[in-house]
Amino acid sequence: MIPELGHVALIIAFVLAMGLAVVPLWGTLRHDIAAMNMAPSLALGVTIFVGMAFALLATSFLQDDFSVAVVAANSNSLLPPIFKFSALWGNHEGSLLLWVLILSGWMTAVAYFSRGLPLEMVARVLSVMGMIAVGFLAFSLLTSNPFERLLPNTPLDGNDLNPLLQDPGLIIHPPLLYMGYVGLSVPFAFAIAALLGGRLDASWARWSRPWTNVAWGFLSLGIMLGSWWAYYELGWGGWWFWDPVENASFMPWLMGTALVHSLAATEKRGVFRSWTVLLAIFAFSLSLLGTFLVRSGVLTSVHAFAADPERGLFILIFLALVVGGSLLLYALRAPSVASRVSYTGVSRESLLMINNLVFTVATVVVLLGTLFPLVMDAFSLGKYSVGPPYFNAVFVPLMALVMPFMTVGPLSRWREDSAKRWLHELLMPGVGVLVAALVLASLGSDGFNIWIALAVLLAGWVALGVIKDLWRRIASAPDGELKWRRLSPSFMGMTLAHLGFAAVVLGAVVVTQENQERDLRMAVGDVEELGGYRFELLRLGQQAGPNYLADQAVFEVTRDGQIIAGLVPEKRRYFASGQIMTEAAIDASLWRDLYIALGEPIGEDAWAVRLQYKPMVRWLWLGSLMIGLGALVTVLDRRYRSQTARKSVPTAGVAGLAS
Repeated sequence: MIPELGHVALIIAFVLAMGLAVVPLWGTLRHDIAAMNMAPSLALGVTIFVGMAFALLATSFLQDDFSVAVVAANSNSLLPPIFKFSALWGNHEGSLLLWVLILSGWMTAVAYFSRGLPLEMVARVLSVMGMIAVGFLAFSLLTSNPFERLLPNTPLDGNDLNPLLQDPGLIIHPPLLYMGYVGLSVPFAFAIAALLGGRLDASWARWSRPWTNVAWGFLSLGIMLGSWWAYYELGWGGWWFWDPVENASFMPWLMGTALVHSLAATEKRGVFRSWTVLLAIFAFSLSLLGTFLVRSGVLTSVHAFAADPERGLFILIFLALVVGGSLLLYALRAPSVASRVSYTGVSRESLLMINNLVFTVATVVVLLGTLFPLVMDAFSLGKYSVGPPYFNAVFVPLMALVMPFMTVGPLSRWREDSAKRWLHELLMPGVGVLVAALVLASLGSDGFNIWIALAVLLAGWVALGVIKDLWRRIASAPDGELKWRRLSPSFMGMTLAHLGFAAVVLGAVVVTQENQERDLRMAVGDVEELGGYRFELLRLGQQAGPNYLADQAVFEVTRDGQIIAGLVPEKRRYFASGQIMTEAAIDASLWRDLYIALGEPIGEDAWAVRLQYKPMVRWLWLGSLMIGLGALVTVLDRRYRSQTARKSVPTAGVAGLAS
């Protein structure tokens, strides 16, 4: 009965989403306040019934109801309860339901936190989001029903959750990633609503900006967790491999980065209005493209869901409708609302435009590298593979190009500035950073390293600009005023994100250049030296888990006679599926990781072992965490909480929305 109730709840949610897509938008055309006032209630209704369906599917997983096809395919009675719950989104049908749940949550949040905005704008925004919900609920109901039954042939037990997904990181990673993926629908909806209303002024940018920052922050955190999971779970010790599905989440992040900066310029100066709308459309379109790549079956990846072509065709048609319709509306409306604000070539606006262009080109580079093999294969033009050499050769220089402008940007002035003032502000500190880069790059294991020198120079240059701007704001505070009051949450978020970006770049280059790795055969009593550390294999054994049996190797790591860590890598065999999984052992610190992974047994008392010394690898995830948190901090800015409705909107309508 529980699955049937969940199915009915999804159908009701679909009907309410249809109403949300049509009624408020009709109200804006007819100036019907009652119809527009229905938008928040309809959005809440969609959220309630999707949430009910999600809870009922979770109950089926926790109760081991193997008559439900998705439960039988992705769970097992021996699975720990926490993984039974996370198994809900460890498959196509359940993760799509999570996608819709998060979308409905964003709709409700917009309805609640936008009560001070013009009624017509809120009605249009929620109506656009309702259209998106209709598409994905139809996708779930027509091709990906999570409540499909296996009757009368109900299996006695389930196939088990993929052992790769039986990890705490995979409990958190998909919801965070989807919060970012789906959250980009909000700036998209604001952009379409602004085009429909014919007004792309600074107010639109101010309303859209906090939602964009939050979505981009969650996407940053989701990508960071995915990278961290791949590092410690897959056993290879890498943190990014330019996997096509990794790229599917990275492309919206790149476009979202351009959008975040473009919105700042549109809000402050009214520039880039048409361009900002286009970025909002592209950012969400890339999210939909990522959904297509993951669920269509065109990719083979550890991150992808196996899906049939029918599902891929559905998403492709939906993607074409969203992108095509949005671009058609943009072509009709954008020329009439283009920016006419002037600025010089030496100004903050110019630097932000350079930022936009670089990140847009970087997105195109990643998009071409990801889609090229698929297009060639689709037209039977041969099998091609585009891997790290291409991406590193093209993408890395683009990021190096944008970093100098990240330093000057926070220090520059709007509309007009001077290169002479920039030089005065940054010359001496820049010389200090250059000297530090030359010195630090000479301390590596192989002497002077030009790539580390460039990384220290660029990262230090970005940090220099942030610190210089921070000091300038504090020093300019009048006597008697608390210094910290000069630092708004928006500024502090920007500071944190820029410092995080510098940390990511420094960590990525150092670990790439100074990583030491060794694959060897080790038996009990064998000792190996790596990175100045001594690794000794003390003993071999076995350990039983709740649903697996693990072979373990116990290592003692010492340095200069001092015990640093005891590490226990494992090789697990899962009972239900028979799959073998590698569980690496890691001793982590801010400055280096010691990484041990077991390969295959060699004889009765020896194993193939991979030892790795990875300097500064933690800076990658620390920096990514700073970027994500920085984006979230910006929404605490007071001006985002004091939005008021335009005078042209009837007071009764706004009051009705608030109720």
